[in-house]
Amino acid sequence: MSFSSKSPDQVEVWAAGDHELAEGARWIDGRLVYVDILAGRLLEVPDLTGPRTPREIARLDVPLGAVAPVGGRPGHWIAAAGTGIALLGPHGGLDWLARPEDRSAVRTRMNDGVCDPHGRFWAGSMPYDGTVGAGSLYRTDHDGSVHRVLDGMTIVNGPAFNSTGDLLYVADSAAGVIHRYALDPDGNPTDHAEFARTAAGGSPDGMTVDTDGCLWVAIWGHGAVHRFHPDGTHLTTLRLPARQPTSVCLTPTGGHLLITTARHGLDHPAGLDGSVLRAPVAAAAPPAHAYRQE
Repeated sequence: MSFSSKSPDQVEVWAAGDHELAEGARWIDGRLVYVDILAGRLLEVPDLTGPRTPREIARLDVPLGAVAPVGGRPGHWIAAAGTGIALLGPHGGLDWLARPEDRSAVRTRMNDGVCDPHGRFWAGSMPYDGTVGAGSLYRTDHDGSVHRVLDGMTIVNGPAFNSTGDLLYVADSAAGVIHRYALDPDGNPTDHAEFARTAAGGSPDGMTVDTDGCLWVAIWGHGAVHRFHPDGTHLTTLRLPARQPTSVCLTPTGGHLLITTARHGLDHPAGLDGSVLRAPVAAAAPPAHAYRQE
């Protein structure tokens, strides 16, 4: 599928809002689900054609980095929240699986996360003060056990997987680097390469892989989305009318790229900062994978 560079006037506001730090956009059961991290809010926009007013599903008293649905249990989620991983019920209650970041030497929180095609949940962490190397990537297996897979990064963002789940893309936003890891069947890295590096002033944030195997990346600070070929070639750039895009979501039927944005850290947020945007694109991606709990 092709994707041509587009100007900001071809991007529209899909769901207006003044989200402080919207992120984790996922297409789940025919709707967009995402979070407002620092507010601890889980939100949805029901469909592509109805009223585009975000609806709050849950509100936590800790930051909420990302969620994935729990397979076979409607209304239940696995969440990267606070300092760890928890199961989130329909009424907002948290059942903690692990809080590994409680042991961090500096104050940290969980950040972006997603399930791989095998139904395992992956999520990163980050330090509040930007301490270099204080972030980690965790994998939650089917039995609910939580494992630190990678460490030594700073702001861990956008875990994304190819269609077979044997390639992991993960960004260290602070370093401006997207890493690619080959994974064995148990989800352990076996090979590593630097996949791409962003220009100074722009940071790779949320990511997704389309049905052609190309990687789409929200570029925080540069008001753009980049699309990369599987070999790492930068194919093109989509310019946005918001400075801080945080995550990207392609609809399964194609034609729609949905982009969350943030107002956090801006001295003078403009009108579209913090909104959910939509761009017409000739690409698609599968719905978000569910967590397979045993």
